[in-house]
Amino acid sequence: MIETGIHMWLTLGVIAGAIALFASDRLPMEATSLLIVVTLGLLFSFMPLVNAAGENLLPIETLLAGFANPALIAVLALLVMGQGLFHSGALEYLIEVTSRGAARSPLRSTLIAFALIIILSAFLNNTPVVLMFIPVMTAIMQRGQITNRSLMMSVSFVSLFGGMLTLIGSSTNLLVASTAERVAGIEIGFFDQAIPGAVLMATGIVYLIFVMPYILGRRDDREGGKDEMVSGRQFIVEVRLKTGDHLVGAKSSAGFFPDLSGMTVQMIEGHQGLMLPPFDDYELRAGDRLFLAATRKELSDMLTNTDHVLSNNIKSLQRRTGDNAREDLMLAELVVAPGSRMISRAIYQTGFSHETDCLIIGIQRRARMLRHQLSDIRLEAGDVLLVIGNQENIQGLRGNRDALLMEWSTQELPNFANALKARLIFLATILSAASGMLPIVIAAMAGAVAMLLMGVLNIRQAARGIDVRILLIVGAALAMSESLMATGGATFIAGQFLSAFQNAPPAVILSSFFLICAVTTNILSNNATAVLFTPIALDVALRLGVDPTAFIFAVIFAANCSFATPIAYQTNLLVLSPGGYAFKDFIKAGVPLVFVVWMAFSFFAPWYYGL
Repeated sequence: MIETGIHMWLTLGVIAGAIALFASDRLPMEATSLLIVVTLGLLFSFMPLVNAAGENLLPIETLLAGFANPALIAVLALLVMGQGLFHSGALEYLIEVTSRGAARSPLRSTLIAFALIIILSAFLNNTPVVLMFIPVMTAIMQRGQITNRSLMMSVSFVSLFGGMLTLIGSSTNLLVASTAERVAGIEIGFFDQAIPGAVLMATGIVYLIFVMPYILGRRDDREGGKDEMVSGRQFIVEVRLKTGDHLVGAKSSAGFFPDLSGMTVQMIEGHQGLMLPPFDDYELRAGDRLFLAATRKELSDMLTNTDHVLSNNIKSLQRRTGDNAREDLMLAELVVAPGSRMISRAIYQTGFSHETDCLIIGIQRRARMLRHQLSDIRLEAGDVLLVIGNQENIQGLRGNRDALLMEWSTQELPNFANALKARLIFLATILSAASGMLPIVIAAMAGAVAMLLMGVLNIRQAARGIDVRILLIVGAALAMSESLMATGGATFIAGQFLSAFQNAPPAVILSSFFLICAVTTNILSNNATAVLFTPIALDVALRLGVDPTAFIFAVIFAANCSFATPIAYQTNLLVLSPGGYAFKDFIKAGVPLVFVVWMAFSFFAPWYYGL
C-alpha cells in the first residue's frame, strides 16, 4: 500500500498555485510552466513517493516524459505543416474567393468564411487558420460596410468549434485521447466526436449569428484596433508596363480596369499624357506608368504572383543582392522619423535602396490620399513606407534612425510556387491518419518532414511554426497529471465530486462535470485542463459503473470551450486587437456561449451515449 497523504496534498497545492499563477498572468505562461516542472522535481526528489519495494514512483524521468508525449509531438508536427500551408499561400485562393463578393452579399461571404474556418480547423491547428482569416474578415467588413463588432471574435470561436469535429482538430483532443489510451486502454477514432461536436457547433453558431451581435453592439467606424486600421491602409505604388506584361492591352470598363480588381488606379501617365479617373475606353500600352492605391495584402499578392508586373521589383532586388532564394523575402513598414534626413526629399533622392539593399515599393500619408507621381512626392515625418528585402537586410533596418521599423509589420512573402506541393502533402497526411493507415503522430511527423524535403519550408521557417508556449504548457500539465494520478489525487477528487452528487443520476453528474471543466479551461488553459481532468473523468465513470466514453468526450468538448476570456486560448488573443475588444467583451459574449454549449451537451450527450 502506497502512503500518499502528504504527497497528494502537496501535489494539489502545487496545482492550485499553478492555476493561480496562470490566471493572474503575473508571470509569462512559459515561465510558470517551467516553475511547475522544477517545483514537482524538487518535491519528489527531497520527498520521494515510494512503493512497498522502495521504488520511487515519480522520478524526474517520469515528470519530464510529457515533453516526449506522442500527442504533443503530433501537435508540434501539425503546427509545422500549418506553417507550410501558410508560407506557401496554399489557401490564398480560397481566401480571395471568400472576400470577393462581400460588397454584394456580406452575409453570404461571412457564412462562406465561417464554413471554410470550420473545415480547415477540423484538420489544421486553428492558430494559422485564424491568422489567415483575420484579413479576410477585415476585407468582408470593409467591403460589405459591416459594423457588427462580433464578427472578428466569431472567427476565433468558430475555429474552436471546428476543432471539436475530429481527433486532430485540436491539441486538446489529442492529449485527452493519449491520456485515455495510456491510463485505460481506450482508443478514440478519428471521427468519433464528429456527431456530438457538430451538434454543439450548430448550437453555438446560432448564438454567434443571432445573439452575440446584440450583446457586443455595433462598431464605431472612428474606432478600431491597430491591426484593423493597418489592414485597410492603402499605399501608393508606381508600376511601369513593359512589353509582354499581362496588363498590356487591358481595357477599361465603365471607367475602371477589371484586371486590377481590388486596387484603385489613381493616375496614368501614358501615350495620351497625364490622366485622372475615370479612364473611359482606355487601353493600357507598354511604357504606361500606373499609380495604384492598394492595401498591403493586395500588394503582397501582386508581389508573389510571378506574372504580375510588380514582381519585377523582386527580380531587380535579387539582381542587386545576388539573392536567388525567394523564401527570404519579407515585407515591412517603416515610419519616417521626425528630424529624418529623408524629409523633404523624393524617394529616389534618399539613397535608401543603395544603403539598405531594400526597396521602397509604396508610400502612405495618414493625412490624405496622394495623387502625385512618386518622383514628385517629398517625404514628410510620419509617412509610412512599405519596403521589401531579404530577412537579413530587413532586420538591419532596426538601427536606422531616419525611418523607424515597425517590428510587428515584418512578414515573409508567400512562395506560391510551393502551394501545390503543400496541398498534396497536407492531403496525404490527413488521408493516411483518417483512414488508420498510419498512427496520427507518424503521419504528422512524416508530413512535417515532407514539407522540409520538398522545399516548402526551410529549417528556420519550420522552427518558427513550433509554438514554445504549447510545448512548455503541455509538458507541465502532463507532469501535474502524472503526479495527480500517482499520489491518488485523481481518485480523491473523483470521490469528492461523487459525494457532492451522491444520489444524482449519471446524466446530472456528467452535466456538472462538463461545467466544471468548461469553467476551469477559461482560467487555466485548454491543454492543462484536458490532461488534468481526463484521469478524473475515467475514475468517475469507473465509480459510477458506466461507459467512460461520455466522460472522456465531456473533457474534450468542455476543454475546447475557451470562450470567456482572451487569455483562455491563443486565437482569442489574435483577434483582440483587430476587433478592438476589451477583456470585458469576452466575458460579456463568451460566458453566455459557455452556458449555451453546456446546455446543449447536457441535453444531447445522455441520450447519445445511453446514460
